[in-house]
Amino acid sequence: MKKTILAIIIPLAVILFSTMGLLITKNTTNRLKKEYNSTYEYYLEKEIYGTELTSLINKTVNENEKNKVEKDENNYFKDNGENSIRIEVKILNSEKEYITYPMEEMYNKDITRFVQYFNLIKFKCTKIEYHKNSGTVSKLLFEEVE
Repeated sequence: MKKTILAIIIPLAVILFSTMGLLITKNTTNRLKKEYNSTYEYYLEKEIYGTELTSLINKTVNENEKNKVEKDENNYFKDNGENSIRIEVKILNSEKEYITYPMEEMYNKDITRFVQYFNLIKFKCTKIEYHKNSGTVSKLLFEEVE
């Protein structure tokens, strides 16, 4: 009788604890994803100065390097569909037309020159895109404010 009860209770306990472990892991993953996304979603529709944009570009480059995101032949980070992130910046030229630059263009050439010329210029985050597989932020678009 005791063997029969143990034969029923042990598998049920294993199933119960396994299910609880999976739920805890899933909740933790979702919480971490929300925290990660919120650091970038904070900027949506918000105006920031060039100095803060520079800090965000540095942070994003560091994040990509930490995640070992591959680069293409132009030394731009590739979209890996999982945890890569890109920033594009639209800057007004003298004809008042927007020219879009990837973050690597500024970072690789000399980020201090970007700060020198755009430190007091305002930029607004107008768009955020997400990875379809992971649901994490994949791209931010900033536009120079006239």
